[in-house]
Amino acid sequence: MRTETPPLIRLEEYRPSDYLIDRVDLDIRLDPHATRIDATLTLRPNPAGVPAAPLTLDGDDLRLVSAELDGAPLAPDVYAATPSGFILRDPPPRPFALRLVTEVDPTANTKLMGLYRSNGVYCTQCEADGFRRITYFLDRPDVLAVYTTRIEADRTEAPVLLGNGNPVEAGDAGPGRHYALWHDPHPKPAYLFALVGGRLGKVETPFTTMEGRTVSCAVYVEPGKEDRAGYALDAVIRSMAWDETAFGRAYDLDVFNVVAVSDFNMGAMENKGLNIFNDKYVLASPETATDGDYAAIEAIIAHEYFHNWSGNRVTCRDWFQLCLKEGLTVFRDQEFSSDMRSRPVHRIAEVRSLRARQFPEDAGPLRHPVRPRAYAEINNFYTATVYDKGAEIVRMLRTLIGPEAFRAGMDRYFADNDGRAATVEDFLAAFAAVTGRDLDAFARWYERPGTPRLAVTAAYDPAAARYTLQLAQSLPGTADSDETPLVIPVALGLVGATGPLTGATCPDVRDGVYVLDRPESAIVFDAVAEEPVPSLLRDFSAPVKLDLGLTDAQRMLLLAQDSDPFNRWQAAQDVALRLILDPDADRTEAFAAALGRFLDGEALADPAFAALVLALPSEGEAADAVPAEVDPDAIHRGRSDLRTRLGQVLRPRLEAIDAALVPDAGVPYSPDAASAGRRSLRNAALDLIAAGDPRTGAARAAERLAEATNMTDRLAALGTLALIPGETREVALAEFATRYADEPLVLDKWFAIQAQIPEPGTLDRIARLQEHPAFTMTNPNRVRALIGSFAFGNPTQFARPDGSGFARVADTVAALDSTNPQVAARLLTAFGSWRRLEKSRGAKAVEMLNGIKAIPGLSRDTADILARTLGDG
Repeated sequence: MRTETPPLIRLEEYRPSDYLIDRVDLDIRLDPHATRIDATLTLRPNPAGVPAAPLTLDGDDLRLVSAELDGAPLAPDVYAATPSGFILRDPPPRPFALRLVTEVDPTANTKLMGLYRSNGVYCTQCEADGFRRITYFLDRPDVLAVYTTRIEADRTEAPVLLGNGNPVEAGDAGPGRHYALWHDPHPKPAYLFALVGGRLGKVETPFTTMEGRTVSCAVYVEPGKEDRAGYALDAVIRSMAWDETAFGRAYDLDVFNVVAVSDFNMGAMENKGLNIFNDKYVLASPETATDGDYAAIEAIIAHEYFHNWSGNRVTCRDWFQLCLKEGLTVFRDQEFSSDMRSRPVHRIAEVRSLRARQFPEDAGPLRHPVRPRAYAEINNFYTATVYDKGAEIVRMLRTLIGPEAFRAGMDRYFADNDGRAATVEDFLAAFAAVTGRDLDAFARWYERPGTPRLAVTAAYDPAAARYTLQLAQSLPGTADSDETPLVIPVALGLVGATGPLTGATCPDVRDGVYVLDRPESAIVFDAVAEEPVPSLLRDFSAPVKLDLGLTDAQRMLLLAQDSDPFNRWQAAQDVALRLILDPDADRTEAFAAALGRFLDGEALADPAFAALVLALPSEGEAADAVPAEVDPDAIHRGRSDLRTRLGQVLRPRLEAIDAALVPDAGVPYSPDAASAGRRSLRNAALDLIAAGDPRTGAARAAERLAEATNMTDRLAALGTLALIPGETREVALAEFATRYADEPLVLDKWFAIQAQIPEPGTLDRIARLQEHPAFTMTNPNRVRALIGSFAFGNPTQFARPDGSGFARVADTVAALDSTNPQVAARLLTAFGSWRRLEKSRGAKAVEMLNGIKAIPGLSRDTADILARTLGDG
């Protein structure tokens, strides 16, 4: 038996549902092994559908108990029911009520889709198609219904019962049992359905909307961890207030609940009024969470809340439009975080993530348009392309039309599509309506896969004081029949020896932006008093790769003199990247001297930005810059040697920074941006000191670890120690594990640090860690921390020449596929760059992929990723 490639679903084949569901009444009686779902669906024929068509409902691993039509039991010959579907052969040609009773086993649901139990807590995950694992349904996003849900459970097992919408009533339901009734007045697709039942602690606070509505906001967590939910609750309140100010969007229910669970395939889910979160994005205390954890909690809380409008009130017509809610909402949460923190620093973090995750995806076999044209398994399209590149498209749109027109377009989009399932065309139509602009050419960004390249050459005529930039765009891998240009906003400026050149003029540049909408174009500046250095793609104005032949000296001029923080940072990254791939002693010394001048001038004025300038490109980013035949070991050596030399040359300055940023004794920890920035720079200094002098670095890191008063400094010190072999490292790792033996989320950090040690012994270390009492294959967080960190964060050991690194991950994929195919498939995407590896390593990767392919009965999730990775699909 061999696994078949799943069939494709195509955008061009979309057609409306033959039936609509206006109301859903659910009576759910929770039981660990036999939860009964009594669902009454109020249906009617869709005028846009096929007349008199059979009613075909989706199912997945369901057991039908009974079926009724308009109150009368259905005869066996008028319907067909299997675990994967329900067909009513001859539905009435009028509105009718279909009552279906199903039974599921939440405890046995290891896929964590539909209704399942997590540490004794009942919860649901229905996006993209999990509702069909609860009851038979038209499980598609363009079928919107009003839901009323009665939840019943054992009072001792589940004293807290939560649903979508507003609470209506609650009370006794017989000996030892109770119920709660919830009603959501806003029509929604089934993927936004949620319920939670269990023993949970609670923190809450009221919020008054701009419309005067009082909302009870609450965060539910494992009992005893309420003190770790305060920051998440504060982020909820700040998100609500910001969305009112920035987008004019007020919350629309009486309650807003967030629930943290320990077993969750995703980061969080935006179910209407009841957001369910992976607990790593809710729980935080200085003892257990880093500055990065606090920032992630803030961003993800905001993201899921912002979905209330961009995803819930206005949802997707079909899953091809996933970027319409995810890309737009990522843009919204990025803007929120930028306003909460340092906008330049946050923008750099956004771009680093895009380049680390989305650019390689665009360059490999899993690449796809932001709006895919076809898919076999939609769960595999929750990708960096949909989320991060989707957000960049929204950002480009705002750059093109300006912030005022963008806000007007967003208002129009929400007004025109409230309560509807919309498309990308609906989104762009709103902006076209308020600006009068034709956005058809801009829409190509949604259809064209791959990362565009922007090649630039420059010429200066001193006699005419004229400076000319020749721009040419291309899209590698594009078929000859699809060479239409993209619309690329190029934010730019000119920099001279002492700073920005303000006197230069160019009529084609408006508000600092040139719009490239042709394959090639020239930008001509007049009144240019000296030969400048061009500062292009300021603030990363478009998700493209820039080919610009600047010298190291010109790039260091940008670092010193550019007014754009992003391009100052980018200049240092570009020089470092070239030195990693093509080491040169003299150029390294010049680079170190330039960094020294930068640190002398302003490191302490903006520590967060200085820390980013000191951080070298990752090995993954370096690999992405190599067109083919990537040798991970060579990249690792180049990066390690550069870190070593920078640590040696810059040591006096790093020592001074370390001393200047010693925290004041007795000052409590705060995750605010300024405090986090100071810790970031101090820890970056320690890391480079250790790179230059490992013996001294190990001693200092051990001392820092012992003295640290917060998890940020403690984990940074442990991370530095992890790269220095020896007894000090092993003792520190053992003591850390003992100290946090009862803290699974902290041990995830411990797993991840060890999984990324770039040493041959790491494979044996991982084998031992898989036997650790805290590790379990049933919890996605543990798997991602250990195996995911190895696969995505340790390129030299994952791509070992003997194939043993590939084998470790392949074995994990095979073991997970039958129990949690979503996690298995996402882990499998680590093989996506095999074609770019040097040939012998690539062959080993293919050998492992073919081994997975030979496993009988692979899930759709894994089979889809496998086929696309190998080029079979």
